Amino acid sequence: MFSRRYTAALVNPPSVKSTVEELDDNKVKLSVEVDEATFEVALDEAFKKISKEVRIPGFRQGKVPRRVLEANIGTDYARAEAIQTAMGDYYGAALRDHQVDAIAQPEIDLTGGESEGPITFDAVVETRPLYEVSGYTDIEVKIPNPVPGDELIHEQINMIRGRSAELVDVQRAATSGDTVTIDIVGQVDGEPLPGLTAQDYSYEVGSGGVGPELDEQLEGANAGDELEFTAEHPVDEDTSINFAVSVHAVKEKELPELTDEWVDENTEYESVDGMRSQLTNRMTDSFRDRASQALREAAAAAVGELVEADIPESLVSAEMNDQIQNLAYSLQAQGLSMDQWLAFNGKSQEEFAGDLEAGSKTSAKVDLALRAIAVAEGLAPADDDIEEELDRIADQLNETVEEIRDRLEHNDGLMSLRADLSKRAALEWMVERVAIVDEETGDPIDRAALEKPQSEIEFVTAVPTGTTDDPEAVDDGGEAEESDE
Repeated sequence: MFSRRYTAALVNPPSVKSTVEELDDNKVKLSVEVDEATFEVALDEAFKKISKEVRIPGFRQGKVPRRVLEANIGTDYARAEAIQTAMGDYYGAALRDHQVDAIAQPEIDLTGGESEGPITFDAVVETRPLYEVSGYTDIEVKIPNPVPGDELIHEQINMIRGRSAELVDVQRAATSGDTVTIDIVGQVDGEPLPGLTAQDYSYEVGSGGVGPELDEQLEGANAGDELEFTAEHPVDEDTSINFAVSVHAVKEKELPELTDEWVDENTEYESVDGMRSQLTNRMTDSFRDRASQALREAAAAAVGELVEADIPESLVSAEMNDQIQNLAYSLQAQGLSMDQWLAFNGKSQEEFAGDLEAGSKTSAKVDLALRAIAVAEGLAPADDDIEEELDRIADQLNETVEEIRDRLEHNDGLMSLRADLSKRAALEWMVERVAIVDEETGDPIDRAALEKPQSEIEFVTAVPTGTTDDPEAVDDGGEAEESDE
């Protein structure tokens, strides 16, 4: 067994000493010693707590002096309470002092001080494994195209025109997008279903409003056709619905002529060119944001796949607990129970548990891979990065930086904060370097297409810096904002 020992005096509390020994299987043993003077503080607090719980004649509850308690109940109970209460603080201080990244609950063995003298104990705990990953400089990821094609812009314009379209009769077979006038009767065992029986009903072919079987039958149907077919029941899988459909008319949408006058009167835009320009800008922003998010997710997933070693169960369990907690908070905010959520998503508890475990393993691998890349590329956060993040958290929570720092130090959170910043830097490093291709065509994507135009960046950063009473300056800002849409 490889073993290494080194000793350090803890800064807080000052009278606690500890050593750390590396064991097999990513475990360490912390040996901690607390002198009597330091433990006396915890012991005194234990007696104060007990004084609120016992009744002794002649003394008010909570005001019983310690010497009286010692005379009546002894010190064994208070000492046991103090050890149990303070042990976590002593153990946490040892973790912080030796920068031990524990990922599970420790196995603690009290080795001295149960009855008297200094408190000594050993704590064996599993730590996060440190992996090395290779091949992360040669990753290629697939993402959606960040640039909308002309045909998509054209479809968007036609969608707007379609709001003012007129339906005109046509003497041809119906196709997707046409509107047909039909009589429809849906029956189960010869009994019509109220929700599936109607006359002179206008239905858009391909809309899926009734079911895929109806769309399949209407595709290619002509006015005057009589259709009969069977479809699956949407709720009862053991039941079929018999349909009888009479097609009375086939109509197509006749779009209005695309002119500046029509655009100005019927839309939020003033001209055809203005509509096309602003739609293009908006869709470009949307496509760019979607592709950028997909790039980050794909890069993270790709580095996670580089971790081939087995993941410690404690890491997977911790990730599963985090995901369940986040889901519970989300469902509570929506007023939903877990059973309702499972029903809405068509999942059993077993399927949910399986998906949760698989997702947690993936997340744990991504975490380990990003930590490895951060170490390999020297991406540890500087002190200024830590201060900047503390400032951001303080602003977000409307607290002071000192309050945030004290809380993190007390809860062993600074180590996690540093790790999060390192992983964030590693992901950004990867995002800037992976090869990116179109997920549909496989063609390389120009990384410049993922970057916001400089004019947009300048506008966003310039607007919040101050206010002005100059009407012309306000108008200029409005024009800049409109041109950037």
